[in-house]
Amino acid sequence: MFSDLEIAQSYTMKPIEEIASVAGIDAAMLEPYGRYKAKVNFSLLDDTVPQGKLILVTAISPTPAGEGKTTTTIGLADGLRRLGKKTAVALREPSLGPVFGMKGGAAGGGYAQVVPMEDINLHFTGDLHAIGAANNLLAAMLDNHIYQGNSLNIDPKSITWRRCVDMNDRQLRAVIDGIGGTVNGVPREDGFDITVASEIMAVFCLASSVFDLKARLGRMVVGYTYDKKPVTAGDLNAVGAMTALLRDAIKPNLVQTLEGTPAFVHGGPFANIAHGCNSVLATRMALQLGDYAVTEAGFGSDLGAEKFLDIKCRKAGFTPSAVVVVATIRALKMHGGKAKNELGTEDLNALEAGIPNLLRHVANMVEVYHLPVVVAVNRFPTDTDNEVALIKALCAERGVNVVLSDVWAKGGEGGVALAEEVVRLCEQPSHFTFSYQEDTTLLEKLNAIVTRIYRGNGVVLTANAQKQLKQFEDMGYGNLPICMAKTQYSFSDDATRLGAPEDFTITVSSLRLSAGAGFVVAITGNIMTMPGLPKVPSAEKIDVDECGKITGLF
Repeated sequence: MFSDLEIAQSYTMKPIEEIASVAGIDAAMLEPYGRYKAKVNFSLLDDTVPQGKLILVTAISPTPAGEGKTTTTIGLADGLRRLGKKTAVALREPSLGPVFGMKGGAAGGGYAQVVPMEDINLHFTGDLHAIGAANNLLAAMLDNHIYQGNSLNIDPKSITWRRCVDMNDRQLRAVIDGIGGTVNGVPREDGFDITVASEIMAVFCLASSVFDLKARLGRMVVGYTYDKKPVTAGDLNAVGAMTALLRDAIKPNLVQTLEGTPAFVHGGPFANIAHGCNSVLATRMALQLGDYAVTEAGFGSDLGAEKFLDIKCRKAGFTPSAVVVVATIRALKMHGGKAKNELGTEDLNALEAGIPNLLRHVANMVEVYHLPVVVAVNRFPTDTDNEVALIKALCAERGVNVVLSDVWAKGGEGGVALAEEVVRLCEQPSHFTFSYQEDTTLLEKLNAIVTRIYRGNGVVLTANAQKQLKQFEDMGYGNLPICMAKTQYSFSDDATRLGAPEDFTITVSSLRLSAGAGFVVAITGNIMTMPGLPKVPSAEKIDVDECGKITGLF
């Protein structure tokens, strides 16, 4: 069996100009980065052009057994093209943190991948580096302002803006900088986030234009004065230089699937600590250029899909036509209590105990957001007919069809049945609604997410979080959506509570204001915005031969 990397390296890619032609993009709109990837000028966007159908791919709560959400997204798009549908994909860019850590990249797998796979998973077109540079420029200008006299009267102890690096590095979570004498700055406690958790990444992904980007950057709050007034990036006169660093990065990246489907890979916030969606500009391009635009949101529907629907769709005005919830029988048996090394044998009891996790994700899409749903089951050779029949029967009781997907092994051919069901669903009426309304309080929004999406009893705020909530509402930010930073492994804030836990509360330890992005981040459980490497990081397996060929990336 070939690895994902070996499959990708065996594929003969088409020149990016050919892919652009398939998508209907004039060559004059391309800014090539080599032969197989290019930036696309967003001046081609035209709101008067009819938009395609937007399909969201989400998943059950992830497990070490794997689900295959990105792989399904790519295979579905290829399957739609096999049905003669003009289709484009919109995906997030991978972070170097998980690529060198434990999770791996985000270019799909098997015969449902976007390529060039190595480029996408490594430096790609430099977007994440540009975001990190803009983030750290702002941090440098903030500290320099204080050092040079502090005319804005900034309280160093109230600074909320952190530096960032696109790598899992727990050593940088909490640091003291500015030490070594007065010429080295003002000593203070500081810290680093991973780049994909920077508010600039969120701003980047939600901006609708360069003008909107600049406005959002200017609204970002970096700290407070001694008399508790917010200080913004605009106050520091940093917006122009930050925008200059992001000038090229803000243009969506065009690549291709193994079957030549146009794919926009742009922006990459994590869904457990950020809002987990690719850029609005890339999604708009996919909608304008295809009859169908297939996109995915990170992790399970309680995280990625909730933020996609309640934040991205609210801000950008998108209305999905259908939702695909991805699952594997292996993962559902883990949710039912089965150990990872025992998943290869039939166990209907474990599967039945784990299926409530899937049904809760499905119910949220149908009952809360009122969207048409299909369940896509990535079938493994060890899955039995009895197990498939059980999952189909329990989903049918909820009025939802299950389609077996074999896109990893067969590419678009293995996604045709799923594509046919998605096309059918896109013609069904939907009455899309959000899980909460903007005019409710921050506390009411938090409780709505916990009770309606997680199906818990409610939210509990620490004393620190209560103070921050009141502060943000007093500042006029009570109308902002909520971005929950929560473990991806459970509906609760306890990663060990698998399946569909009940009778729990979610504890919010702190709140972060993302005024530029336009939401308030709620930190729950033991979530950290700077991950660490595992005991044996994936980086130990990666190498390059004397011809420049990468091995061990996956």
